[in-house]
Amino acid sequence: MSDAAQKIRIDKWLWHARFFKTRTLAAKVVGGGLRVNGQVVAKPSFAVGPGDVLTFAQPGAVRVIRVLAPGTRRGPAAEAQTLYEDLDPPREKPPEPAELAPRYDGGGRPSKKDRRAHEAMRRDLLE
Repeated sequence: MSDAAQKIRIDKWLWHARFFKTRTLAAKVVGGGLRVNGQVVAKPSFAVGPGDVLTFAQPGAVRVIRVLAPGTRRGPAAEAQTLYEDLDPPREKPPEPAELAPRYDGGGRPSKKDRRAHEAMRRDLLE
Protein backbone atom coordinates (compact mmCIF):
# COMPACT_ATOMS: atom_id res chain seq x y z
CA MET A 1 0.00 0.00 0.00
CA SER A 2 1.19 3.48 -0.69
CA ASP A 3 1.79 6.05 2.04
CA ALA A 4 -1.29 8.05 0.94
CA ALA A 5 -3.51 4.98 1.47
CA GLN A 6 -2.33 4.79 5.09
CA LYS A 7 -3.48 8.36 5.85
CA ILE A 8 -6.92 9.48 7.03
CA ARG A 9 -8.45 12.84 7.99
CA ILE A 10 -7.85 13.56 11.65
CA ASP A 11 -11.50 14.33 12.46
CA LYS A 12 -12.57 11.08 10.83
CA TRP A 13 -9.91 9.10 12.70
CA LEU A 14 -10.93 10.55 16.08
CA TRP A 15 -14.51 9.58 15.31
CA HIS A 16 -13.52 6.06 14.12
CA ALA A 17 -11.45 5.54 17.27
CA ARG A 18 -14.51 6.58 19.35
CA PHE A 19 -12.92 9.53 21.15
CA PHE A 20 -15.89 11.70 20.13
CA LYS A 21 -19.51 10.80 19.57
CA THR A 22 -19.83 12.73 16.31
CA ARG A 23 -17.45 13.81 13.59
CA THR A 24 -18.58 17.40 14.13
CA LEU A 25 -17.39 17.31 17.75
CA ALA A 26 -14.06 15.89 16.60
CA ALA A 27 -13.71 18.70 14.04
CA LYS A 28 -14.39 21.31 16.74
CA VAL A 29 -11.64 19.88 18.94
CA VAL A 30 -9.22 19.95 16.01
CA GLY A 31 -10.18 23.56 15.31
CA GLY A 32 -9.54 24.39 18.96
CA GLY A 33 -5.90 23.36 18.78
CA LEU A 34 -4.99 19.69 18.61
CA ARG A 35 -1.32 18.72 18.39
CA VAL A 36 0.11 16.15 16.01
CA ASN A 37 3.72 15.22 16.74
CA GLY A 38 4.06 18.42 18.78
CA GLN A 39 2.77 20.79 16.08
CA VAL A 40 -0.58 22.55 16.41
CA VAL A 41 -3.11 21.51 13.77
CA ALA A 42 -6.17 23.68 13.16
CA LYS A 43 -7.77 22.01 10.15
CA PRO A 44 -9.91 18.87 10.39
CA SER A 45 -8.67 17.81 6.94
CA PHE A 46 -5.12 17.22 8.24
CA ALA A 47 -4.07 13.65 7.43
CA VAL A 48 -2.69 11.33 10.12
CA GLY A 49 -1.22 7.87 9.77
CA PRO A 50 0.42 5.14 11.80
CA GLY A 51 3.11 6.44 14.17
CA ASP A 52 1.66 9.93 14.63
CA VAL A 53 1.23 11.10 18.24
CA LEU A 54 -1.91 13.14 19.00
CA THR A 55 -2.39 15.38 22.02
CA PHE A 56 -5.88 16.75 22.61
CA ALA A 57 -8.28 17.75 25.34
CA GLN A 58 -11.30 15.71 26.34
CA PRO A 59 -13.66 16.64 29.15
CA GLY A 60 -11.68 16.28 32.36
CA ALA A 61 -8.39 15.13 30.82
CA VAL A 62 -5.68 15.72 28.24
CA ARG A 63 -5.12 12.63 26.08
CA VAL A 64 -1.85 11.54 24.44
CA ILE A 65 -2.44 8.88 21.80
CA ARG A 66 -0.26 7.12 19.21
CA VAL A 67 -2.04 6.19 15.97
CA LEU A 68 -1.50 2.50 15.09
CA ALA A 69 -3.88 2.11 12.14
CA PRO A 70 -6.07 4.41 10.04
CA GLY A 71 -9.29 2.43 10.41
CA THR A 72 -11.91 1.89 7.75
CA ARG A 73 -15.16 2.28 9.70
CA ARG A 74 -16.58 3.28 13.06
CA GLY A 75 -16.97 -0.18 14.47
CA PRO A 76 -17.46 -1.51 17.98
CA ALA A 77 -15.35 -0.25 20.89
CA ALA A 78 -13.14 -3.34 20.89
CA GLU A 79 -12.27 -2.72 17.23
CA ALA A 80 -11.71 0.99 17.86
CA GLN A 81 -9.19 0.26 20.63
CA THR A 82 -6.95 -1.51 18.12
CA LEU A 83 -6.49 1.76 16.21
CA TYR A 84 -4.42 3.48 18.90
CA GLU A 85 -2.05 3.12 21.83
CA ASP A 86 -2.78 5.21 24.91
CA LEU A 87 0.41 6.91 26.11
CA ASP A 88 -1.21 8.43 29.22
CA PRO A 89 -0.40 6.90 32.58
CA PRO A 90 -3.40 5.02 34.00
CA ARG A 91 -5.72 7.31 35.95
CA GLU A 92 -7.48 6.35 39.14
CA LYS A 93 -10.87 7.76 39.99
CA PRO A 94 -10.79 9.83 43.16
CA PRO A 95 -12.62 8.04 45.97
CA GLU A 96 -15.96 9.50 46.96
CA PRO A 97 -16.14 10.84 50.49
CA ALA A 98 -18.24 8.54 52.65
CA GLU A 99 -20.24 11.53 53.89
CA LEU A 100 -21.55 12.33 50.40
CA ALA A 101 -22.35 8.73 49.45
CA PRO A 102 -24.32 7.25 52.34
CA ARG A 103 -24.83 3.52 52.54
CA TYR A 104 -28.25 2.15 53.24
CA ASP A 105 -29.00 -1.26 54.69
CA GLY A 106 -30.33 -2.47 51.36
CA GLY A 107 -33.96 -2.05 52.33
CA GLY A 108 -34.88 -0.25 49.11
CA ARG A 109 -35.58 3.46 49.01
CA PRO A 110 -34.47 5.57 51.96
CA SER A 111 -37.20 6.70 54.30
CA LYS A 112 -38.18 10.33 54.71
CA LYS A 113 -36.21 10.38 57.97
CA ASP A 114 -33.11 9.02 56.19
CA ARG A 115 -33.42 11.63 53.41
CA ARG A 116 -33.74 14.49 55.90
CA ALA A 117 -30.71 13.25 57.84
CA HIS A 118 -28.71 13.03 54.62
CA GLU A 119 -29.72 16.56 53.54
CA ALA A 120 -28.82 17.95 56.98
CA MET A 121 -25.41 16.28 56.79
CA ARG A 122 -24.78 17.75 53.32
CA ARG A 123 -25.79 21.24 54.47
CA ASP A 124 -23.36 20.96 57.40
CA LEU A 125 -20.55 19.93 55.06
CA LEU A 126 -21.19 22.82 52.68
CA GLU A 127 -21.14 25.44 55.42
